[in-house]
Amino acid sequence: MTLRHLFKTSLTGLSTNRSRSFLTILGIVIGITAIMLVVSLGAGAQNLILGEVQGLGTNTIAVIPGRAPTGPSDVSALYSDSLKPADVVALENKANVPDLISIMPTVFGASNASYQSNDYQVTIFGATDLIANIFNLVPSEGQFFDSSDVASLSSNVVIGADVATHLFDTQDPLNQSINIKGRNFHIVAVLPKSGGGSLFNFDADVIMPYTTAQTYVTGQKYFNRIIMQASSDKIVPVMANDIRLTLEESHNITDPTKDDFTVQTQQSLASTLGTITSALTWFLVSVASIALFVGGVGIMNIMLVSVTERTREIGLRKALGAKDRDILSQFLLEAVLLTIIGGVVGVILGSSLAFIIAFILSHALGLNWQFVFPWTGAVLGISVSAIIGLVFGGYPASQASKKSPIEALRYE
Repeated sequence: MTLRHLFKTSLTGLSTNRSRSFLTILGIVIGITAIMLVVSLGAGAQNLILGEVQGLGTNTIAVIPGRAPTGPSDVSALYSDSLKPADVVALENKANVPDLISIMPTVFGASNASYQSNDYQVTIFGATDLIANIFNLVPSEGQFFDSSDVASLSSNVVIGADVATHLFDTQDPLNQSINIKGRNFHIVAVLPKSGGGSLFNFDADVIMPYTTAQTYVTGQKYFNRIIMQASSDKIVPVMANDIRLTLEESHNITDPTKDDFTVQTQQSLASTLGTITSALTWFLVSVASIALFVGGVGIMNIMLVSVTERTREIGLRKALGAKDRDILSQFLLEAVLLTIIGGVVGVILGSSLAFIIAFILSHALGLNWQFVFPWTGAVLGISVSAIIGLVFGGYPASQASKKSPIEALRYE
């Protein structure tokens, strides 16, 4: 039997019962669609997160309290009060960190803010005036507080768009005062919606001098982060090591494995986040692949039914001279064609859904979400579909080829 005739015979066999063929490939379509959707959205999320991280600048270094966790039992190590004002003084010393150009201690907290009869739960972000440059924050109105406000424990604050909406409705919040923990804070600037991007969202934040936040809101004497900038991105590894040595000396630590802080560069953060998102994506792909296995079992069952229903056809073809390998090739090719068709449909459907979701996320929610066509997922999906056709179609095809022509012709 020629290859052309084999294809024609297989397609004729599949088109004879189109409804059954459609139901047979449905499991494959669902599985490949899920894989395409997960891989595409995973790649889009990874690009979005890494873009936000890299937007901080490759010369930015953050010191986080607590050592980097080495396992599940080390999660508590992330929560620490190890960063103190003395550490900032030591890091500002040029003899210790000569490549430092700016340093910003930060504190976080949560509290209730009120204006007249309106209340809103806000996030307190205590920082210096450098926050506007580091996070690329541009107020829609007003101006950020300055270094003199930090030194004088000023009550000047900057509020996010959600804070302005919930507390002031249609009123202009600029130069108004909000009350937090019994103290009035003067609004000097308002951020636009999604002012900090998707990874660092300042919409529900009240940003104030960290000295003010520590004294009047959080009451803490330590810092949640110390953010620094190097003179250039090329010097970051050297400066990160200088920071580590300085803090170890400040904390009287002689064994680096006992560090109670973590020095994190943007490159290391991007690498860590990229690894996490990739691992999560492929985990979801493995879960979605279960549908492919179920679809393969369905194909085997349907093909076995098809072999039984076409017993007389098999007997007639063998009586006319068809060999066992011809019967085997026909039924095996039918299974492979079914799965490949399902794979192609799944690729088209999955990528279309991913494009629609990306469009909604970027336009409706204002995220910088880009559609990514997952070539890896497409190649993987179609290849796996063909393999499933070979694996799960092999047994029914083998059963068909073994049928005796005399017994097959007698089959009712």
